[in-house]
Amino acid sequence: MYQRTLEDIVKKRINNGKAIIIVGARQVGKTTLIKKILENKEYLFWDGDDPTIRNLLTNPNTEQIRSLIGNHSTIFLDEAQRIDNIGITLKIITDQFKKIQLLVSGSSSFDLGNKLNEPLTGRKWEYELFPLSWEEFENKNGFIKAEQQLEDRLLYGFYPEVINNQGDEKEILKQLVNSYLYRDILAFSDIRKPEVVENLLQALALQLGNEVNYNELSQTIGINKITIQKYIDILEKGYIIFRLNSYSKNVRNEIKRSRKIYFYDNGVRNFIIGNFNSLNLRQDKGSLWENFLVSERKKQNYYKSTFAKIFFWRSRQKQEVDFVEEISGNITGYEFKWKTRNNIKLPKTFTDAYNADTKIIDHTNFREFVIIK
Repeated sequence: MYQRTLEDIVKKRINNGKAIIIVGARQVGKTTLIKKILENKEYLFWDGDDPTIRNLLTNPNTEQIRSLIGNHSTIFLDEAQRIDNIGITLKIITDQFKKIQLLVSGSSSFDLGNKLNEPLTGRKWEYELFPLSWEEFENKNGFIKAEQQLEDRLLYGFYPEVINNQGDEKEILKQLVNSYLYRDILAFSDIRKPEVVENLLQALALQLGNEVNYNELSQTIGINKITIQKYIDILEKGYIIFRLNSYSKNVRNEIKRSRKIYFYDNGVRNFIIGNFNSLNLRQDKGSLWENFLVSERKKQNYYKSTFAKIFFWRSRQKQEVDFVEEISGNITGYEFKWKTRNNIKLPKTFTDAYNADTKIIDHTNFREFVIIK
């Protein structure tokens, strides 16, 4: 059992008069987290995967809901996205049963959000849960053991079941991607050609750390640019990938409106391209390192509520900054290296234009980047 950063955050919201919604990809630990939060409490459990529960919670009236709740004061609804019109049902509960504390989990934000956002406006606290963070992993295993497993985490990622089944990582990732991630994407979107999704993800995985051109992807995969944009949006809302836009304010010859795409989990990315070779045999070691650092920083900024805006920077002269973070108007540029070479400096064009601080992150000092104090 891993102590999740969200646990204490959510506990502070209990009995504050609003529903608590936790969304994220399947198998990241949403159910485990909520059950941990509710341990030592009595609660009513509704499983959205149960056909009977789905029927009971689809368009019930107030009296039907009252009979379902009985004397319970806490309700945990798991896999809420499986239930039609669930937002209306939860709205009735929050409006008519003021003393009830609702905790709700959902696997697909694009579907759950559409069903909940309007009905529950002003009535919910919503949180995202990601695969385990390095901080959560290190807190359980200790600094030394965590460091010893750094290469495994770059190869196999941070899904809890993957970490808890050493030796079976590839098989677990196969089940995770094929049975859960793809299934959710296809079930809760109007994608009719699964092979297109697979081809798109492979293309994105192979371009990891590089700028992504939608026109080039369109030509490679054989579908139009609008469809590429739509599918990338769906994959992002399904917690498989996320975009990093280019930073641009006022410097001539900056690249504007460009983007990179990263994977929330290294293991998922490596499964998609079918490569789990050790780092010393890989040409993409730098890309794996960069994906790990960017995804971990994204988790930290979210969990720690830093309100940071994150970007990358590149000029038309091909000067680059791997990662740019803006917090309260202060700019910091980061360069990522597995092993730092001497005299590495970020482009003077960037540092002078934005009065930016600069830092080089390598495997000797990465903890200060992936754990925000």
